[in-house]
Amino acid sequence: MRFENTGIENQTAPLTRLDELMESLGFVRAGQWDYDRVTYDRKFEIKNDVFYLRVQGYAVEGDVGGRHAIIKLMKPLLGKHYYPHGVEYGEGENFPSSLVNQCEALLAKVKEGLANINA
Repeated sequence: MRFENTGIENQTAPLTRLDELMESLGFVRAGQWDYDRVTYDRKFEIKNDVFYLRVQGYAVEGDVGGRHAIIKLMKPLLGKHYYPHGVEYGEGENFPSSLVNQCEALLAKVKEGLANINA
């Protein structure tokens, strides 16, 4: 599921500040980066299902490995994990409304944090 009109897509922020913001909201970047891209995941476990809210971005200046990059964010995704195949984001997936609401609230906090970073 792709979240539309969250206000974070196309926003830019320095990597170190973005890392701090996302970590404070429970997102993990860990090893999910290369020199041009980053991926932040927030894991949700509901009953026996695992879901991930994913926020991706790419460097428009600098490089991620050097920790001196400006990151431009993309549209956030919500996916369901299927063992052992991975995460599916397809339109055919059924996401609990409580989870979607929780993700929308988190994305609003990301938007607010970005506004503070870029103020």
